Amino acid sequence: MEEPAAHNGSAAGAAPGAGTPARPPATPEGMALAYGSLVLMALLPIFFGALRSVSCAKSKNSSEMPETITSRDAARFPIVASCTLLGLYLFFKIFSQEYINLLLSMYFFVLGILALSHTISPMMNRFFPANFPNKQYQLLFTQGSGESKEEIVNYEFDTKDLVCLALSSVVGVWYLLRKHWIANNLFGLAFSLNGVELLHLNNVSTGCILLGGLFIYDVFWVFGTNVMVTVAKSFEAPIKLVFPQDLLEKGLDADNFAMLGLGDIVIPGIFIALLLRFDISLKKNTHTYFYTSFVAYIFGLGLTIFIMHIFKHAQPALLYLVPACIGFPLLVALAKGEVTEMFRFWLLDSAHASGSCFIPEFQCSLFHAAALSWSLQARRGQRVQAAMNPLLKSCLTHQDLPTSPRCLARRPAWLIPCSRNCPVPADAGSRAPVPCSHCHRGPLSVALASYEESSTPKEAPGASKEEPTEASKKEK
Repeated sequence: MEEPAAHNGSAAGAAPGAGTPARPPATPEGMALAYGSLVLMALLPIFFGALRSVSCAKSKNSSEMPETITSRDAARFPIVASCTLLGLYLFFKIFSQEYINLLLSMYFFVLGILALSHTISPMMNRFFPANFPNKQYQLLFTQGSGESKEEIVNYEFDTKDLVCLALSSVVGVWYLLRKHWIANNLFGLAFSLNGVELLHLNNVSTGCILLGGLFIYDVFWVFGTNVMVTVAKSFEAPIKLVFPQDLLEKGLDADNFAMLGLGDIVIPGIFIALLLRFDISLKKNTHTYFYTSFVAYIFGLGLTIFIMHIFKHAQPALLYLVPACIGFPLLVALAKGEVTEMFRFWLLDSAHASGSCFIPEFQCSLFHAAALSWSLQARRGQRVQAAMNPLLKSCLTHQDLPTSPRCLARRPAWLIPCSRNCPVPADAGSRAPVPCSHCHRGPLSVALASYEESSTPKEAPGASKEEPTEASKKEK
């Protein structure tokens, strides 16, 4: 759910009641410290989450598999977010705010502990001694039996993860009892980093659809109605980062907060992480698009705070972040002549690393057929278009398409058997496609050989064979 980007102290804090003295305005030093801290806290999960998303895409651990956002998901997301936001608004109007926040606190207490544990786990591993007794555990839930058995939950962890979980539980209890702003920010940073790391856009077009839709969503709910601001002030959960503007005067007991919604961090963050993976796919040892979009985010967030400070009204951060995060990298791509490569970039490494098919359902068979057609053209010496779809290029490089069981089930029948009717490799979902045990070739090359053999016209028995001429030899 999206929140307003930032508010002044009176908007973020509790409204003064009758007979309550008005809250004194924040000092320029306190406002500068609060807004600077919010910007810094927003940049940390984006930077480190993007770096961790690269290793996450290549991970074989099922508990760290990324969740891929398709263009259909991106188009539906603003509608789902609007319904959720309006539902929360009605809940706060109809039911007691105290009981709703109690239920939400318990829910985010559990989620926050898990998110914080996953965040600090790689860092904490450096502090464990080499002789630490580390044991492996697996939490597995399945449905059905026999060949129809299907995994519902498959989470792998060890003793070090349990230690991180215990440390995170201390922060969770602190937040549940005191609702302190530092505990709130620890959970908020953990949610943001995990979101950037584990939510992957499958291509740049999907990112543009998602950011464009939420651009309209954010502007409407902030400027068109008071729904988002009301929910933001009523919702007591770590879904926003806060920093006191009166910290210099009251210390850690300050209560005049500026705030930044987690949606304004995660949504641009997953797009920036996608551009980092695009930089790596270019294999130029530069991160041009990542740094460009990172600077664009700083510019957009700074512009949001400036406009909010001038007009003294909550601002939809995506109004400024979306044009910056899309426009700056697009201008760089235009200058470098890489716009086509950018919009043809698909999420490929995860598919080969995890065995998950990220190809849309209706395109899977088409890609198999196109890959076969391209290989046949290349073998026969025909001219092949250089700017080929990166998905097909990657599939041919690996001598196979993404080999998840779901993808194999949709594969055309003529791509499976070889000339000796060899079965499909048992571990076809592994990273490297396993060759056939008889012919020692991958499924795609086997299919090519079978296809060419079957498509070659056979001569009639007893037909005379002509000796090849010099001209025909040259032509071959």
